[in-house]
Amino acid sequence: MAYELHYWPAIQGRGEFVRLALEEAGADYADVARQDGIDGGIDGMMAGLDAPPRPPFAPPYLRDGDLVIGQTAAILLYLGPRLGLVSESEADRIWTHQIQLTIADAVAEAHDTHHPIASGLYYEEQLPEAARRAEDFRTHRIPKFLGWLERVLTANPDGPRHLVGGRLSYADLSLFQLVEGLAYAFPQATERALGHTPKVVALHRLVAARPRIGTYLASDRRIPFNEDGLFRRYPELDG
Repeated sequence: MAYELHYWPAIQGRGEFVRLALEEAGADYADVARQDGIDGGIDGMMAGLDAPPRPPFAPPYLRDGDLVIGQTAAILLYLGPRLGLVSESEADRIWTHQIQLTIADAVAEAHDTHHPIASGLYYEEQLPEAARRAEDFRTHRIPKFLGWLERVLTANPDGPRHLVGGRLSYADLSLFQLVEGLAYAFPQATERALGHTPKVVALHRLVAARPRIGTYLASDRRIPFNEDGLFRRYPELDG
């Protein structure tokens, strides 16, 4: 059976990290909310949030037969060995998961630059707070996250081409997506930070050049970044 990915149909968001893994592996999957004929499209996705006995908190969630998994990092922890995107070593799997969780922290902080007070308020209702949060994020947090990823690449005993071991993992794909999102939302600040992280830049380029990823990025399956997603471009926040 095909994997079923349930996520919002008009944004990349947290679901994009899962899409990249599925696309790189050439996995058979359905992006359910984007296909109205499959289990009711977005209505089916919302209904799945009430599925007993272990309902996911929010999209994205993945359905594999009777198993339902929520949270991006947990989905990738499950898919990694099944898609060949993680080492067989338990230590490497835990390390890959740790990297993914750290990337998730960076993504959450990027979101909070434009919604620092409450997700239920419009950006325009929290402009002063957003300006202060964005200044700290672009000045301190972007360099810190990308700098840490640079150190991970440098310390990899199998070489700096990948974050874990000597071959591609889902953490590499997630690094690519993080850099893409930061470059969209904070182009100036991200360019400055990437100037100090050449190994991160090299891995980003390596992932973009993967045949299946390249095909996906050029297809209509890749939703463009927009101001409804996690990464939003407000020039006044880039500084």
